[in-house]
Amino acid sequence: MAATVDIPDDLQRRHARSPGGRAWLAGLPGLITSALRRWQLTVDLPPGTQPWHGHTGIVVPVRLGDGTAAALKIAFPFAEAVLEPIALSLWNGHGMVRMLEHDPATCSMVTARLDAGASLFDVPLAEAVDVWGGLVRQLSIEPDGRPGWDRIPQIAATAERYCDELPARWDDLNRPFPLWLLEAALEVCQTRGAVARRESRDVLVHTDLHYLNILASLDGSGYLAIDPQPQVGDAEFAVAPCLWNRIRDLPPRNAEAALRRRCSDLAAGAGLDADLAAAWSVVREVENALSYLEARNHGGDAQRSLWVAATMAGRSLPGLPAAHDLKTLD
Repeated sequence: MAATVDIPDDLQRRHARSPGGRAWLAGLPGLITSALRRWQLTVDLPPGTQPWHGHTGIVVPVRLGDGTAAALKIAFPFAEAVLEPIALSLWNGHGMVRMLEHDPATCSMVTARLDAGASLFDVPLAEAVDVWGGLVRQLSIEPDGRPGWDRIPQIAATAERYCDELPARWDDLNRPFPLWLLEAALEVCQTRGAVARRESRDVLVHTDLHYLNILASLDGSGYLAIDPQPQVGDAEFAVAPCLWNRIRDLPPRNAEAALRRRCSDLAAGAGLDADLAAAWSVVREVENALSYLEARNHGGDAQRSLWVAATMAGRSLPGLPAAHDLKTLD
């Protein structure tokens, strides 16, 4: 079980920027060793190979005591990392990777292993849309009597908060895009917020369900989601990440119309309301654009978000690059 696991360079650079991140990195080898011992795991990496990682954590391929392939994930301790195991327990392998073990004190867990080299990112878009839609149908479970639901944030409450926050942030940034786009986002927040909602079917939503967060099973039997960022509310809130990713797969001519068709196709595949999916996408990309602008040195990312937001609002925003010239997440 004892093994040396290299910490990926990208993960080190990202977390070395803050005192808390540096402290976490310093303790990470010990956390890995403790988890391997606690759950009797064996590292399943070829010598000299670095483990997988995302923005906020490390994932080490391991073997259980009986030889079953699994994955050890240790996350930086932040709010979403605390929510992930709660959501995984609620989904319980229904459209989502199954959690096998969990230690909340160290933000560590063991999950079933999926094929990290086989995501929806490289699947032809028409097929990817079908797979995505089927997973959303599985993931859209309604609240029940199990513990944990009360700890998951509400999308309607997020919308209420945005009603106050987005205009203030827009002003603080010297109004970096036209008022009409901000107002388009606020209109959605005002009608779908906790106070104004007239009808809803609240479900558990993976709010970061883009193509790279959907991986094939090792046995080739299908696809499952990973890395949930859970909220409870409109399932249509989940569509946006599949619009701001794979932009280069859009045709060069009239990419805007193609993006709107993609939104409609995703909604149809998941049994969702296409208009509401487009509306929530405007909100999410306006908020993303403000976040990028606040972070500085992310002007290209902000342009991408503004292009998607304006496109889903049915208008164009002068001064932005063409779709295939935008900075992409691909």
